[in-house]
Amino acid sequence: MKKIVLLLVVGLAIAGCSSVKSGTDKNLVILQGKVEPLGMTTFQYGTHTINSANKTYALKSTRVNLKDYEGKEVTVKGVKVAGYPIDGGPEFIDVQEVSNK
Repeated sequence: MKKIVLLLVVGLAIAGCSSVKSGTDKNLVILQGKVEPLGMTTFQYGTHTINSANKTYALKSTRVNLKDYEGKEVTVKGVKVAGYPIDGGPEFIDVQEVSNK
């Protein structure tokens, strides 16, 4: 009986881990464009924007100082913030990594 319970716990743990990983991959975003300070907007979230493939995205980051990349063409890797866009604003990206184009 103990072996069955142990196998059940291990199986559920493995199944849970694989589903969490696939959810994170689904929200991964890679954008290329010029980082700009937010300025005046109709939406009130984010600190910067990037225009990639003719679409604007709002950006924030606790890992990267986005001010260092203002006005520069870069590649941004991040994840979509749940619950956005709101009120007709752009998608909201939490930037994890920035590299020069």
